[in-house]
Amino acid sequence: MHIRVGVDLVGADRVERLANENPGILQTLFTARELAACSSKRRPYEHLAARFAAKEAVLKAFGTGLAERMQWTEVEIVNGMRGRPRVHLHGEVATWAKQLGLTEVEVSLSHTQGMAIAQAVAVLETTTDTACGSI
Repeated sequence: MHIRVGVDLVGADRVERLANENPGILQTLFTARELAACSSKRRPYEHLAARFAAKEAVLKAFGTGLAERMQWTEVEIVNGMRGRPRVHLHGEVATWAKQLGLTEVEVSLSHTQGMAIAQAVAVLETTTDTACGSI
């Protein structure tokens, strides 16, 4: 078993500015489910920033970043029971995770006063770090 961690920090003002300057960009970064969950919140851009940070953290834990043919919407952060954030992988990201031997990925999100942070922990079956060589 192999454990890998990723973390990311995103300013809510960055997400809001991006949305205002690029109409339609949010639909390329977030799924309809993510947008719906965040739009009803008191500070929606903080919630979106937390989800974007989580997407980055997940990809960092995989050791890839957003690779060719991968899309941001293929890493989906949804609320599970009692609001616990859950990661759903789709498309090329799901394929890559399977190749890495991913058995589990957990995320933790937090945001306050315009900043959002997320940490991801990925559990892999393999003992070889596919993205970075042998360990």
